[in-house]
Amino acid sequence: MTRSERASQLWAVLALAATNRQILTYKMVSQLTGIMTPGVGQMLEPIQSFCYLQGLPPLTILVVRQESGLPGDGFTAASAAEFAKSLKSVYETDWLTLGNPNPDQLEAAVQEKPSNGHPLF
Repeated sequence: MTRSERASQLWAVLALAATNRQILTYKMVSQLTGIMTPGVGQMLEPIQSFCYLQGLPPLTILVVRQESGLPGDGFTAASAAEFAKSLKSVYETDWLTLGNPNPDQLEAAVQEKPSNGHPLF
């Protein structure tokens, strides 16, 4: 399975978490999806890039480190100072109505705007 195919599956998990106003740790995402913990961040990159390019709130903000409660180093869609505002925006978006981007859309987004550890703004 490709990174973008896994990211498409992961989108559904994050959309449901946002709808329920939940935060997930990398470990929780790993347990829910079978993605190895060190690889979760790589699977989030297509989602982060897609959200940025579509003008959507940063859905990947919902995945945080257990120790700090903050996203990992690859998350570049909002600064620490903007965390609460961005999280609120994610919670207020109706992700279920937006639907799930397909793997090709996610791959195109990451090709156009790589984001894992690269500043988006």
